[in-house]
Amino acid sequence: MFRKNRKDKVYDAPNQKLKQAKARAGKLAGGIIGALVVLYLLVGSIYSLRENEYAVITTFGVPGVVEESGIHFKIPYIQRLARVPKTINGFPIGFNKETDEYVDKESFMITRDYNFVNVDFYVEYRVTDPVRYLYASENPVSILKNLTQSYIRDTIGLYDVDSVITTGKNEIQASIKDKITSRLNEEDIGIQLVHITIQDAEPPTLEVINAFKNVENAKQGKETSINRANQKRNEDIPAARAAADETVKTAQAQAEERVNEARGQVARLNELYTQYQRYPLITRQRMFYETMEEILPDMKVIIERSDGTTQTMLPLESFTGSGADGAAGSGLWGTNSQGNASNGNGFSTGASGAGASSGGSDTGSGTENDASAEEYDEEN
Repeated sequence: MFRKNRKDKVYDAPNQKLKQAKARAGKLAGGIIGALVVLYLLVGSIYSLRENEYAVITTFGVPGVVEESGIHFKIPYIQRLARVPKTINGFPIGFNKETDEYVDKESFMITRDYNFVNVDFYVEYRVTDPVRYLYASENPVSILKNLTQSYIRDTIGLYDVDSVITTGKNEIQASIKDKITSRLNEEDIGIQLVHITIQDAEPPTLEVINAFKNVENAKQGKETSINRANQKRNEDIPAARAAADETVKTAQAQAEERVNEARGQVARLNELYTQYQRYPLITRQRMFYETMEEILPDMKVIIERSDGTTQTMLPLESFTGSGADGAAGSGLWGTNSQGNASNGNGFSTGASGAGASSGGSDTGSGTENDASAEEYDEEN
């Protein structure tokens, strides 16, 4: 019996060590698993939000929106996170972005004048309400695409092919955008149309494409010619107006000058008439002398001889000096004046003598003129 107990003790010691090792391994594994669970829960409760994102946190079916960027916390398994982009996104209609080819079932349309045309669009949208974007409809982007295709076909059918391809693109885009915006406001699915653009519009056959290109080139040439004509008009009209203004101002200046001159002559004649009324004879003589002073300096006296030859007597510049000319002229015409003094009317044909006498009368005072006029009138 004693030996048997010793054997039992010998075999029990290793078993205890094995049990202790298993227990330590189990505790270590439990600790590792617990640490992993805690780490998983910690990681699941922390999320980072970028500036171009919304975060929709749903707690027991109640959504809430987080807009501020940065690090945020949530309760794992209780709160669910959904990210919604803030930026403007887009999608094509009528062509494939990867292959850059037409998608016929989307681009092939018929116009009002029963012509076929390929038209492709690019649609841009953004999310305005993240909660309604996620929960008001199953796929709001697909809804927007279907609405856009419907309104595109409806609007293209209201225009002729020439307007669709060339001049009516802006009007078509604006009309489609208004229709889609109004419908999205009614549906209220948390999405907004930003812009819709016609990327390309052309007929389905090459021959028609070339014909429309020729039409477009002709229209551009027409616009170019019109612009050049307008430029020429804008350059010529101001120049013509400036020339017209200059002519008018010149005419006005000449008219004013002539009017002033005429007024001066009228004033002079009125003054002369007043003097004529007072002293008619002296005034007539003065007028005669002044006229002779203006005419005789330019007059030429030519004497024809009996043999047919001529001799120029006046002017005397050819054989006398300028100083002698005045003296000789004065002596010559002064003699003639004395010879003609016997005329009853008192007129003289001598230019220089007349000039001297008129000059003397001009330099006399008003009293002397009045006295001489009275004496002359009494003698006559």
